[in-house]
Amino acid sequence: MADKWECSVCGYVYDPARGDPESGVPPGTPFEDLPDDWECPICGASKDQFEKMK
Repeated sequence: MADKWECSVCGYVYDPARGDPESGVPPGTPFEDLPDDWECPICGASKDQFEKMK
């Protein structure tokens, strides 16, 4: 199962099973495969502000 990632700014959780349909990211897309310019859909934080959840 793919890892979930949490935004360190607002707490949004990116779940690969759900993807980010609003941003055109289909379900099943691992965090590592998101485009480099992808941003948190809630607060706009960049990918490097996300932390892998344990």
